[in-house]
Amino acid sequence: MANPLISLTIGVMILLAGWLLFRPNRGYFWQWRQAFRNTERVLIEDALKHLYDCEYKNIPCTLQSISGALSVSGDRVAELLERLEMLGLVVSQGQLLELTDDGRSYALRIIRVHRLWERYLADKTGLSEMDWHAEAEKIEHRMTAQEANALAAKMGNPRFDPHGDPIPTASGDIPPPRGIPLTDLPDSEFAEIIHIEDEPAAIYAQLVAQGLHPGMQVQMLDVAPERIQIAADGNEVFLAPIFAANVTVQPLPEEQTVEVSGEPLSNLTPGEDATVVAISRACRGLQRRRLMDLGILPGAKVSSEMRSASGDPTAYKIRGATIALRKIQSDLIYVQKD
Repeated sequence: MANPLISLTIGVMILLAGWLLFRPNRGYFWQWRQAFRNTERVLIEDALKHLYDCEYKNIPCTLQSISGALSVSGDRVAELLERLEMLGLVVSQGQLLELTDDGRSYALRIIRVHRLWERYLADKTGLSEMDWHAEAEKIEHRMTAQEANALAAKMGNPRFDPHGDPIPTASGDIPPPRGIPLTDLPDSEFAEIIHIEDEPAAIYAQLVAQGLHPGMQVQMLDVAPERIQIAADGNEVFLAPIFAANVTVQPLPEEQTVEVSGEPLSNLTPGEDATVVAISRACRGLQRRRLMDLGILPGAKVSSEMRSASGDPTAYKIRGATIALRKIQSDLIYVQKD
C-alpha cells in the first residue's frame, strides 16, 4: 500500500506543476503559445515584405526566394504560404506568388513602420547607421499604425528613409521606382545617389566605409569588368561591380551638376587655416548637432593646431576654442584653405 505522505507529496507537486504551466496569463504554457504566435506573425510579415519588394522591383517571387530571404527551410515556407493563402493575403500562379490587395496593404503598413523608424534613428539619435536596419526590424512588428502616424507627424511626414527608400503614406501610396544602378551610368556622366541598398549588411558596410550616401553627387570616371571608378565629393572611389549595383543614381543634366568645392578638414596640416564650407549629409543626428554646437558651421574659420602622437585625433581651433576631432569626424567637414 502506498505511503499516504508520498502520495500527498506527489499530488502537491502535480498541482504546483500544473499551476506553473497554466496559471492565467503568466503560466509557461501561455507564454510559450504567445511566443509561438509572435514568431509566426513575424514570419508572415517578413514574407509579405519580401513579396512586396519583389513586386515593387518587378522581379519574380518564388518559394525559394522567400526561403532565402527569411532563412528558413522550404518546408516551413510551404506551411507559411498555405497559411497566407488561407488568410487571403497571397495567391499562387504556378511557381509564382502574388499579393492580394489585402496582402499588399498589410505589407505596406509594415514597410511604413520600418522606414519611419529608420528615419527616426538616423535623424534623432546617435545610433550607428550600421544598426538602423536591425533596430527597425525589431520595432516594425510591435508598433501600431496609430503610433506610426504619430511618429510621422512628429518628424514632419518625411518622404524617404535614410537609405533613399520611399516611405509609404498612411493610406498606402508609394511612388514608383526611379533611377538606374550605378553600374549603368555612362562614362563621364554626373548623377545623384538616390538610394543605397542596406542588405546584405556586408556590402552596405563597404559602401558606408567609402563615404557614399543618398544626396551625394558622383561622376563616372571609368567602367571596367573588374571595377568601377567614380568621383564623389572630390575623392576617387573604386568599387567592385557587385557593390556598385547596390547603389541607385539619378542622372543629372549638365545644368544641374555642381562642382564639389572644398576638401576634407582632415587634409589640413598643423599650422594651416581654412574656412568651413559644408558638413557632409552623411553626418546626421546627434553627431551633426554636436559639430554645429562646437561652432562648425559654413563660414567659420578653423585652423589645425596639432596632431596626437598616433596622428589621430587632431586638435583644431575654431571660434577661439580648441577641440579634438578624430579623422572619421573631420572627413565629414569640408573646408576651403585660406
